Amino acid sequence: MPDIGVYHPQIIHFVIALCIVGVVCRVIAFRGKPKFLNGVATLLIVLGALASVAAVRSGEDAHGPVERIPGANTAVTDHEEWGERTRNVFLGVAALELLALAFLRKEKIAAWIRYGAVAGGLAGAVFLYETAEHGGELVYSYAGGVGTRSGEPEDVQRLVIAALFNKANLERSQNRPEEAARLMEELARQAPTNANVQIAYVRSLLTDRGDANAARGRLAAMQFPETLELQRGMLLADTYLALGSTDSAIMVLDPLAAKFPESPRVRARLDSLRSAR
Repeated sequence: MPDIGVYHPQIIHFVIALCIVGVVCRVIAFRGKPKFLNGVATLLIVLGALASVAAVRSGEDAHGPVERIPGANTAVTDHEEWGERTRNVFLGVAALELLALAFLRKEKIAAWIRYGAVAGGLAGAVFLYETAEHGGELVYSYAGGVGTRSGEPEDVQRLVIAALFNKANLERSQNRPEEAARLMEELARQAPTNANVQIAYVRSLLTDRGDANAARGRLAAMQFPETLELQRGMLLADTYLALGSTDSAIMVLDPLAAKFPESPRVRARLDSLRSAR
């Protein structure tokens, strides 16, 4: 069998859509109207059950890199176990649906079988929700697959950037600017050619360390793309203001206001500085 781990997110969304809509159709069709929903429910549930087999298999293929993340093993195991339970329940419901088809001409027997299909389908929907919840926890709380599934250097680098940046924000929110500054310095070291990271680092120099001279020197030493010209200019003006040089800040903002007339931030900052002089 080929490794289908890379397709796990796509497959699991098919399972969710097919099974949930199939169960809803089965519940509605159980009232007897409209009759065509009986066939629709059977088709969707059978397809969803088959897709769940592929989802479990793809999850097993995909779990290796995630399981190696320290502390993530239990979350991976929980997600897998709920996935297997969901697969088993929907395979059972699919079997009941097909059995009801076999007794199509014996309406009372078929109706009783569909009672079981309704009960099993509702239970399966609960199991499916639990599986999805554990999968979401694995992805969003443990970074399972985020930056690690492909193993590509650029993906891992994005994960490192996101982790350091968010950890620095957390330290800042807890009134630990020195630790935030240390993390931002490491972030700048990890991504020396990433202009957005360097902008964030300069802002940290200014706000976390309170070192306006270092921030200004960093801005002067680096080349930034045109797409960041506005951010760079605003930040440079902030460094001059921190140094007590309002005139220099105005000299930076004047050409920015001319070049970016659609930016209310630049105009508002410029007007504020001029009125305060």
